[in-house]
Amino acid sequence: MFNLRRPALPRDPEEERERIRRALALPLIGIGILVAIQLLQGLVSGDFLRLGILPRDAAGLLGILTSPLIHGSWGHLMANAPALWVLGTLSLYGFPKATRIALPLIWVMGGLGVWLFARDAFHVGASGLTHGLMFFAVVIGIRRRDALSIALALIVLFLYGSMLWGVIPSSPGISFEAHLAGAVTGALCGWFLYRHDPFPVYRRYDWEDEEDQDGPDSHTLSGGRVIDLDNGASGQAQETPRRGLESPGDPPDHR
Repeated sequence: MFNLRRPALPRDPEEERERIRRALALPLIGIGILVAIQLLQGLVSGDFLRLGILPRDAAGLLGILTSPLIHGSWGHLMANAPALWVLGTLSLYGFPKATRIALPLIWVMGGLGVWLFARDAFHVGASGLTHGLMFFAVVIGIRRRDALSIALALIVLFLYGSMLWGVIPSSPGISFEAHLAGAVTGALCGWFLYRHDPFPVYRRYDWEDEEDQDGPDSHTLSGGRVIDLDNGASGQAQETPRRGLESPGDPPDHR
């Protein structure tokens, strides 16, 4: 049911480091943009709240694109920024391809849900994105069922499990509708996009594997490869392709 084996070491350590750097940097760039907009709002003393979503009003449709960029105060922004960075980093590291699809969908479809069903007021802030990313990370982790995905889902629940309560009405000044719309969209993205990123390759210990039909000195890997114990230099096993096994798109050990 779950594949909790330790993943094999990355084939290219530099590529792995670059993946970590991107996961850390991209959410920081987004938060920098939010901070710059908040500074601009203070400098020009403008009423940027009117760039929020005004439900069922044609002029309020613009807010679907602009509302996550606008915050009512520095306190409002600082409440969203850490969660946005942590959740964005974890999602981009664990599921980079799926996250790049999910985030725009949470932004637009979550905003559309607010415009269609929310209370008659201006709705602003990135909390819909944070709730969407939280539900996305948890659901995609459950769907993928590998060690890294489950670990990320548990970390997200430990840090931000209280967001589950944000989807129900609480304070009149809090847009639970944005939380709910983001959460529903994020959960749907996690459910349907879980195959967009490659599944990890796991090594098995010798004692886990039965002898392969290709020879007594070969053992199978869960990703559909064979370790040939004879060809390894200095006792190191070599990985060679094996025909007739599951396709590369199939998750390892899900049979």
